[in-house]
Amino acid sequence: MSKGNRTAYAVFLVLIALFPLLFGKSSYTTSVALFAGINALVALGLSVLMGYAGQISLGQAGFYGIGAYVSALLSARYGVPVLLSLPAAMAVAAAAAVVLAIPALRLKGHYLAVATLGFGEIIHVVLNEWGPGGPSGFGDIPPLGILGYTLTSASAWFYFVWGIVAIVMLFSFNLIHSRNGRALRAIHDSETASNAMGVDVSALKVKVFVLSAVYAALAGGLYAHYVTFISPGSFSLFYSVLVLMMVVVGGINNLWGAVGGSLFITVLPEALRQFQEFDILAYGLILTLSLLFFRKGFVPLLIEKIRFRALRKSPRTAPSPPLGAEGAEAMGKGGRPDARD
Repeated sequence: MSKGNRTAYAVFLVLIALFPLLFGKSSYTTSVALFAGINALVALGLSVLMGYAGQISLGQAGFYGIGAYVSALLSARYGVPVLLSLPAAMAVAAAAAVVLAIPALRLKGHYLAVATLGFGEIIHVVLNEWGPGGPSGFGDIPPLGILGYTLTSASAWFYFVWGIVAIVMLFSFNLIHSRNGRALRAIHDSETASNAMGVDVSALKVKVFVLSAVYAALAGGLYAHYVTFISPGSFSLFYSVLVLMMVVVGGINNLWGAVGGSLFITVLPEALRQFQEFDILAYGLILTLSLLFFRKGFVPLLIEKIRFRALRKSPRTAPSPPLGAEGAEAMGKGGRPDARD
């Protein structure tokens, strides 16, 4: 992790620690921030997959739904502790991702996007037709408990969810700066050149696809155990498009962009409620303008502005070192440079 990212990460941890203290009186605000954290987990996976490996996916809602339903079913119907049902849900999502990735990742561009979109829709139809409760969904999902302590308050859930986001971010930063991360960026630029350099392109593409699915399944499980009720409507194509929008608006080639985009897209509808029936219009207008004028995402733009201001404030020339013996020798009489120089 670079020095700038380490500083940003430290600030990020401080903000997480202070947020419930600053907004603790409003459980509504804390809940919105908590949902932003759940969305950030899915967006981080999509950012690694699309921004760094160059693989398009419109099926993240499918993995999100698998994580939610598997963890909820295991804990509510079979009494499995949530701390075990969550990893089980992530394992099921990983297995589904491998089955999908092996044939789908042979495709490129919009063909790959359509294939993943089809997977997400299949999961949605399956949950609607054969899922517990059908289209109405089911409830009585147990909340998360750790060492005898059950997470019930929004503040406790906030710390837990954003703590996981912080861990996932740290892992993702280490991944993209590792040898595999450099290989992923090489695949993004040119698969042919990466193959020629000895990179196992197929294996890496499957691995990063599985990783993004595991992130989404973890988020889905957390969502199910926080709201204690789920229905197929929460895992439709709309959610996949929403996550894609978070990554694009925030900055597709930047992990901070995924988190910033998640916060922006989650909070924006809540902030626009004051416009009543015009809120959808304002929502669409803001997103369209963002995509038209901030194609790289607003987070990279902010980072560039901060760096530019820091450079302007720094002294343009370094202070001259004291004139030593070598310098004095190089200077002629009267402080003028010697003719030999």
